[in-house]
Amino acid sequence: MQLLVTGGLGFIGSNLVRYFLKKYPEYKIINLDAMTYAAHPENLSDVENNLNYTFVQGSITDKQLVDDIVSGKRFGKIDGIINLAAESHVDRSITDPFVFVNTNVMGTQVLLDAALNYGRSESGTGAKYSIRYLQVSTDEVYGSLGPEGYFTEDTPLAANSPYSASKAGADLLCRAYFHTFALPVIITRCSNNYGPYQNPEKLIPLFINNAINDKPVPVYGDGLNVRDWLHVEDHCQAIDLAYQRGKAGEVYNIGGHNERKNIDITKLILKELGKPETLINYVEDRLGHDRRYAIDPRKITSELGWKPKYNFETGIRETIKWYQENQNWLKAVSAKSTPIKTTPKPTCSVK
Repeated sequence: MQLLVTGGLGFIGSNLVRYFLKKYPEYKIINLDAMTYAAHPENLSDVENNLNYTFVQGSITDKQLVDDIVSGKRFGKIDGIINLAAESHVDRSITDPFVFVNTNVMGTQVLLDAALNYGRSESGTGAKYSIRYLQVSTDEVYGSLGPEGYFTEDTPLAANSPYSASKAGADLLCRAYFHTFALPVIITRCSNNYGPYQNPEKLIPLFINNAINDKPVPVYGDGLNVRDWLHVEDHCQAIDLAYQRGKAGEVYNIGGHNERKNIDITKLILKELGKPETLINYVEDRLGHDRRYAIDPRKITSELGWKPKYNFETGIRETIKWYQENQNWLKAVSAKSTPIKTTPKPTCSVK
């Protein structure tokens, strides 16, 4: 079995590559990554000499490169594609939407076309295509929830940011390639992830890093935005199950029923690190900031037997400890990241 994993130097991608290499020692993994600001070779330094692991620097928008890999010209027959390559930071999508549409939509089409053109089955089993394709998406394509209810696979797409709109566009392309060409495509949509190797501009590692260094912790708006958090290892297990056993053409939502307000996570991190809440710095809210996300994972649980290993309390403490014990990684990665500017929240005075 030879898999093409795209975006494998990112947060979820690097954890997934490590997960597959450990669980399936007979698999060969080709990691295609464009090495943008969110990609860090340090994430997979422990497996870079593994004989079953091959890294290729390049973008999923590079049709010639993708065709060379998927056709088998460079490394032999490809059995599957798991696409995690994406521009994913909402704030960056607000300042430069084009990059997100180009990578997330056009790049997905390049991968789908390659699977279509080079994945035709010659086994005689009746299957039209031998390449199985899994698109890793996000719950943000559903938009924002009120104080109650959950996103299900039947929730209409209602993206509210350029990032989520680009992911929704990619999902629709995947759906179209399944229904039009019968390409065996599966889509997973996961809630917010946390865990080791996450880019330090994301909420949890950013807050941990700032708190460790006694820097202000920037909280958007009133801090009451709610997210459903899932440990990255639980997400990797879900991706594995969806790839191995998921039904072509289906969407599987992945979530851990771990809803937390941003301000509560902030205070928990500060408490665990023994830092004062005076480090909290409320900043002007993000444009179009969705209020609440929450996933109903019953489909993947009942059909594929997925169940998360981590509860949030255990997972977040292990995560904080990992960043404390991996300061060299954190410093190296932080040094390469371009900070995203935030504006202090305006204060009102009553006269």
